[in-house]
Amino acid sequence: MFKQCVVKLGCSLLFWGACTLSHAALNLADPIPVGPQVQKGQLANGLTYYIQKNTRPQKRLELRLVVKAGSVLEDEDQRGLAHFVEHMAFNGSTHFKKHELVSYLQSIGLKFGADLNAYTSFNETVYILPVPTDKRADLEKAFLVLQDWAAGVSFHAEDIDPERNIVLEELRQGKGAQDRMNKVLLPKMLGGSKYAERLPIGTEASLKTFKLDAAKRFYADWYRPNLMAVVVVGDIEPADAQALIEGHFAQLKNPAQERVRAYPVIPVRTTSEAVVVTDKEATNNMAQILYPVFPDQVVVTVGDYRRKTVERLFGMMLGQRTQEITQQANPPFVGGGSVVAPLVTGFRMFSSVALLGRAGLGPAMDALVQENQRARQFGFSAAELDRAKKNMLRSLTQAHAERDKTNSGVYAAEYIRNFLAQETIPGIAAELAYVSEFLPGIMLADVNALAQSTIPADSAKLAVYAGVQSADSTPPTEVQLLSAVNAAEKQVVVQKAEKLLPTQLMATPPKAGSIVSERLNTELGLMELELSNGVKVILKPTNFQNDQIRMGGQRYGGQSLYSQADRLNAGYAATVVGAMGLGELSPLDLQKVLAGKSFNVTSGSQALTDAVTGASNQADLEAMLQVVHLKFGKTRRDADLFQSFISRSQDAAQNAMARPEAVFNDVRAQTIFNNHPRLWLTPRPQDFASLDLGRMQAIYEERFSSAKDFTFVFVGSFTPEVIKPLLATYLASLPTPDVVTQFVDLGIRPVAGVVKKEVRLGSEAKALVSVSFTGAADYSREEALLVRALTEVVNIKIIDELREKLTLIYGGSLGGGLTRVPYANYNLVLNLPCGPDNVDKVIAAAFGEIEKIQQAGPDAADLAKVKANMLLSHRQSLRENSYWLGVLQSAMLQGTDPAKVLEFEGDVAALTPALLQAAAKRYLRQDNYVQMVLLPAAVPAANQAVAPAAPSVQ
Repeated sequence: MFKQCVVKLGCSLLFWGACTLSHAALNLADPIPVGPQVQKGQLANGLTYYIQKNTRPQKRLELRLVVKAGSVLEDEDQRGLAHFVEHMAFNGSTHFKKHELVSYLQSIGLKFGADLNAYTSFNETVYILPVPTDKRADLEKAFLVLQDWAAGVSFHAEDIDPERNIVLEELRQGKGAQDRMNKVLLPKMLGGSKYAERLPIGTEASLKTFKLDAAKRFYADWYRPNLMAVVVVGDIEPADAQALIEGHFAQLKNPAQERVRAYPVIPVRTTSEAVVVTDKEATNNMAQILYPVFPDQVVVTVGDYRRKTVERLFGMMLGQRTQEITQQANPPFVGGGSVVAPLVTGFRMFSSVALLGRAGLGPAMDALVQENQRARQFGFSAAELDRAKKNMLRSLTQAHAERDKTNSGVYAAEYIRNFLAQETIPGIAAELAYVSEFLPGIMLADVNALAQSTIPADSAKLAVYAGVQSADSTPPTEVQLLSAVNAAEKQVVVQKAEKLLPTQLMATPPKAGSIVSERLNTELGLMELELSNGVKVILKPTNFQNDQIRMGGQRYGGQSLYSQADRLNAGYAATVVGAMGLGELSPLDLQKVLAGKSFNVTSGSQALTDAVTGASNQADLEAMLQVVHLKFGKTRRDADLFQSFISRSQDAAQNAMARPEAVFNDVRAQTIFNNHPRLWLTPRPQDFASLDLGRMQAIYEERFSSAKDFTFVFVGSFTPEVIKPLLATYLASLPTPDVVTQFVDLGIRPVAGVVKKEVRLGSEAKALVSVSFTGAADYSREEALLVRALTEVVNIKIIDELREKLTLIYGGSLGGGLTRVPYANYNLVLNLPCGPDNVDKVIAAAFGEIEKIQQAGPDAADLAKVKANMLLSHRQSLRENSYWLGVLQSAMLQGTDPAKVLEFEGDVAALTPALLQAAAKRYLRQDNYVQMVLLPAAVPAANQAVAPAAPSVQ
């Protein structure tokens, strides 16, 4: 129901699963089997089903109803109704009255939008229903829900117009520069096929005027068992799942007179053409080359899988080369690349795209096309292929290691792709075996032959330019655009030379320190260490994943220690230092040296803290710690990479303020915090022009020349016996000279009282109401939980009242919470997108719901729903390494007791309507808030960013 209109153009080939496969020589003609990890079958009526038992997470089941019916099947009087039918599935059915379904699912801990959801695209509609399996009644009712979605949607006449209003609000909120340009571009990109006329959201005219019978007809024609799949993955016995599927779906009937389910054909382009479109609210300039489509070859045999493996290697290497171009001192484009990918069901294409910068169209096209032609004419190097093979094998090996700890939702998504696009599902063990067998025999000749056959030398094409409409820039004409592309394709290219690189990060390890004390915390399963240099380490070995280690180190300090004059240098220091590489290696050289390894490390100063974060598998734990050690050393200086960062950042920021939402966000922050000079606003080009490389290096080195007062937390699949010697070598050897390790309170405080302001920008008839409740608070764990519960109760009312009952909005929410530093405060923000004519109604309705809670407390049923979701979410989080990393880091930094996390369920049980009523009075005060409203510009003015009603098209 949220984010459910999906235009799917292109995807990647990713496989997941679990099975076993003999390592005997592979016969390329053999079919790829369905792996034993999943039970795939079909009922007599043609309904397909997938069942897999998986206990990640425990006591939870992921259910999907997949319908091979989307917007491309709509008749002329049904435009937008595939999506509208999906909405109606939540508005009453054979066994659930209107609102009863959502209310029931909330009562068992599910959250509307985050858990319970659906989406509609060109060729499919997918319903998403995760359900707890603790109670048999809930499990059986979940299958009843799927049954009703498949064949029992009510379509009550009195529900049509209210839902019509909600969908029109969704359409309204999707309007903007990109939407306006897409309406010009997509008909060209999709070859004049039916896809271009059937965007899932539909048209405003159709949504306002369609008849109920048209929606019913779509449902009757296309919601039929031979176009459906039921996916069941989770903590359930397969035999039980199959019985439930048969019991709920075997009786469904197909229509006596079936309409043919056909897929539109994308015509193969035979002549070259260009399209140029601009918009005043566009934020960047983009050029794209789309070459003729070709049929998507379904992977059926082992040989097909080998072909796809070669294609993936080709894509990885070509992408690496394009990334290298952006590292030039004056890069020809901000970002870009070329790829072979699906366009729509049944068709693929080779395309190239560049985000343009100051160099403009010509140099960008020259560089991008030149790289394509270099690969086509000369192929790749042995070193490039070796790195790509290592990275591919690493990815599959990691997936295989986690095959029994992979989330059920990942497997469910894979089976959806199998049903919709015939993606193979042999299981990860089989895929690892295939690739392990293939890789040694895949030679440069294989990849280079693919490059020659895939990258067009001289072909029909569609050249696209989409960009900014302003007095300061002149877009190319269609003739100029096509000429630039044709000229780029005629360039003479030379073979790429391969740079010789070291094979390891550290020639010799540092002189090790030691562990001077150890203390066990049996309650939480922790080992607390102190190293010889004073650095502290918390270890929590877990079995939540089979091969995952998460790491984080923190202390107070951060950017707050620097003056206003150094604000930008301090803010960008870590980003710039990271962009220049590590030791003697540039970032791309570092990627090459680390090919085949699976870890990451980032370091830098935030507003109030200095931090190092990372993750690795067991095999690469030492490499991760080596990088951590190097992060505390001397920074690398590279003037060309610094200039590249400046150029690309300035180009990316050049038109950021053309978006009304960007201006609004800045005005809102300035209004709330009284124009405080230390606010971080949308970056401007002049911000980057003021950066000083030497000063940024000095700031970074000031903060990371010393590990004093750092506490590192490690959570995951390691043993203390293995990790402790590595900690002694790489962390205990870090320098710890004296350095300031306390933050400075910069005095950023919200305004008091009631402040109301309107901002008028943009041409679309849409508005945003944003109300911020801010102020000082008495922080405690219990109070923070109380505020969290309050926000969720309000969010239930926003959906129930403002969306479902009043149909004023499509979506909206209250977010935020309590913060302990730099001072105890609360910041709650209510965002409600709506129509300009409904602004006053939305404000009145929202404050009316808040006032009801303040006067009478929340509904007991709503609080029960919130508590159920909190408990369900918490129980799952307790099995996540990332959750424990956050809990332990927060406790160590703030000096609190991490064992309090074990009291969470008791804290939730103690929440009462009276407590939330009092909290609503404290935090949602009617005498202390900032109300901002974004409205379209009524009259264009020189100082306003105003878009035209339609984009400029050439």
